[in-house]
Amino acid sequence: MNGFLPWHLDTARAWLNQRERFAHAWLLHGEAGIGKLDFAIAAAASLLCETPQDGLACGHCIACGWFASGNHPDLRRIRPEAIAQAEGAQNGESDEADTSAGSTSKRAPSKEIRIDQIRSLESWFNTATHRGGWRVALLYPAQALNTVAANALLKVLEEPPAHTVFLLVTDAPDRLLPTLVSRCRRLPLCAPPDATALQWLARQGVKQPEQWLAAAGGTPLSALRLSQKQEEPCPDWLGQLLAPLAQGQRPDVGGLTEILEKTAAVEWLDALQRVFIDLMLAAHGLPVRYFPVLAETVARTASRVQSARLADTANWLSSQRALAGHTLNPKLFVHATLQRVALALAPFGTNRP
Repeated sequence: MNGFLPWHLDTARAWLNQRERFAHAWLLHGEAGIGKLDFAIAAAASLLCETPQDGLACGHCIACGWFASGNHPDLRRIRPEAIAQAEGAQNGESDEADTSAGSTSKRAPSKEIRIDQIRSLESWFNTATHRGGWRVALLYPAQALNTVAANALLKVLEEPPAHTVFLLVTDAPDRLLPTLVSRCRRLPLCAPPDATALQWLARQGVKQPEQWLAAAGGTPLSALRLSQKQEEPCPDWLGQLLAPLAQGQRPDVGGLTEILEKTAAVEWLDALQRVFIDLMLAAHGLPVRYFPVLAETVARTASRVQSARLADTANWLSSQRALAGHTLNPKLFVHATLQRVALALAPFGTNRP
């Protein structure tokens, strides 16, 4: 198994078969949920493989064995502590050394890539590779680099260490330092066609793959993760919110608050943002994107609401994402947000939901 997702396999072969002209740093970018990290990990395995087949890792050599066990000495992963913990990283894992003071304290794990993580690579660069081939530094997500760390990495890439390939993964290249981007070759990765994504989701055991893929905006890995987190592609509470509004009536904001107060704010905010995109599409006579099961309800609701209200509230919901991870009263946050949404979706000429 080469580790590449089916829709990226041809790209991987064409790219890896040109390794005699390989750049020292690559920026792998594309929208979230299409498998960029899977691509980068499989690419790292292929670059470290001693007997690659058609450019891809053989899966049988000593280097592939080390890689599969997570102990290849010529691989380093550089990512925020929070992501490392979420991935189940252990102290003995082949990873970037974290020698910063207080790294074992009770502070919350960092969501940034810090300068000490970049500096810790210096001794690694100065050591010969263990099998006489490449060493690979896998950094993700690249937009998590704080300013100081980004500048430190820039200095490394200006005078790149020998036999080293950097793979930077991001879905937001515009959030990186332009000078850092200029030091990398760019490899854009695309989302698969719907038919390919649906076949893959079905093979993963996902029921109603069309609904899940739509709810995830057409990105298959996001659809798979979504299907593992919630029971239905379209949350029941979303229908309970919109159904009365489509009839020009008030939704039960209090009851919906009780349902959502124990749900992570980022999850229900994300659903609201997606349904507002559907509402704006419907307001202009276009098919909905995320929740086709609610298409009729969305269309009726949109027909009763001023387009300016929809756009203003969609922008407001985006601003609320900044509050989603903060310590606040979840119940009040849910209630205030739903009240604002209900008011925005009230029929023309009304001032109260």
